Amino acid sequence: MRKTEMKKYEKLLLAKRAELVEGIEDLRKESANTIKDATGDLSSYSYHMADLGTDAQEREKKFHLASKSGRLLYHIDEALRRIKEGTYGKCQQCGKDISVARLEAVPHARLCIDCKEAEEKAKGL
Repeated sequence: MRKTEMKKYEKLLLAKRAELVEGIEDLRKESANTIKDATGDLSSYSYHMADLGTDAQEREKKFHLASKSGRLLYHIDEALRRIKEGTYGKCQQCGKDISVARLEAVPHARLCIDCKEAEEKAKGL
């Protein structure tokens, strides 16, 4: 892969990384709020069970989103590392070039489409 193409993907990955970090930080700030913080009520009386359940569900969704974003952040960081090493765009399984179409769709891809399909079949996905 040429240096100009590598720079293009590096720029794309860095932009996605910045977006993810900002999103994770927003989730972290939102999850720090409790129902008392949101309502401004300082009393220690309990709220209706449905309100508490809704709050718990929202916290769980935020945790799931943050976890998913964290995994994607890891894959982006690994792709940036491969760019620095000069191995970006090569399948880590078979060593063949990953297609441009795949890298356009999934810039952090570590496997070519054939190896990825084989991996998913092996996992039963």
